[in-house]
Amino acid sequence: MINIKSKIYIAGHSGLVGSAIYRKLKSNGFKKLFVKSRRDLDLNDQKKVLSYLKKIKPNFIFIAAAKVGGVYANNTLKAEFIYNNLNIQNNLIHSAYLAGIKNLIFLGSSCIYSLNAKQPMKEKDILCGPLEKTNEPYAIAKIAGIKMCESYNYQYGTNYRCLMPTNTFGQNDKYDTLNSHFIPSLIKKIYEIEKKNKNEITLWGDGTPKREIIYVDDIADACIYFMNKKTSHSLINIGTGKEDTIKGIAQLFLKTLIPEKKIQIKFDKSKPNGIKRKVLDTSLAKRYGWTAKNEIKKAIIDTYINFKLLKANSK
Repeated sequence: MINIKSKIYIAGHSGLVGSAIYRKLKSNGFKKLFVKSRRDLDLNDQKKVLSYLKKIKPNFIFIAAAKVGGVYANNTLKAEFIYNNLNIQNNLIHSAYLAGIKNLIFLGSSCIYSLNAKQPMKEKDILCGPLEKTNEPYAIAKIAGIKMCESYNYQYGTNYRCLMPTNTFGQNDKYDTLNSHFIPSLIKKIYEIEKKNKNEITLWGDGTPKREIIYVDDIADACIYFMNKKTSHSLINIGTGKEDTIKGIAQLFLKTLIPEKKIQIKFDKSKPNGIKRKVLDTSLAKRYGWTAKNEIKKAIIDTYINFKLLKANSK
């Protein structure tokens, strides 16, 4: 069981999910937390990864390191997405095994499920059909990571579990206009509306695809919860079970962050929609006793405050 004396390595500690795991552990009194910047440890280098893990000998590993991006990045950097993600997860999972580390959580994404998967998507639906083309290389890498964990558990008796979060937002997200996910891109556009006193916003697609969103602090909570929980499943969906259209989500963010402004939402239909509907079945996580707890409007406000601080500090 994980406790405050445990040695814990967080791969990807500066990213969206990794930094939330780090904050959560730190606030809960954990002191033996190990992190390395990309400059100090190249996760593409298996020899260096193995050497580091053998040196620090952590009791637990959280793998939140990955090359991530939105529809544009996934659709234009296909080779980088599959190569880097396969490399990173292979090196970490295999090196963990070689270093004798039994407990690991591998974070994936809801994009592992088929384009035609029945909604809401259950864990058993993995590999049930073709993937959405715009993020297929990333999804294939994540599926490989899941199967790698399952295979090591079967052959070597490890306790490597895979958590599949839905669309996540929160502190330390990437806010690049072209390469970020929908939510950080939306937050950046709202900031520009507020700053430049605009009265309209343009979103990709037609606004009809349905999405489920979750605050990153809930993901961090799930990671620690399931590292402490004995489970007979190696793959568990992490989400809220609630969905809305892209247009509805945009309206929620606008009303929450700039309620005094009347903003017209326009859609660029020349840009891709992505998958039409994507919501996770979270009944398995609930059976194990975990549910998302953060109130969505407060989470949106906290994320926006953090974004403004990042903007202020970057000047």
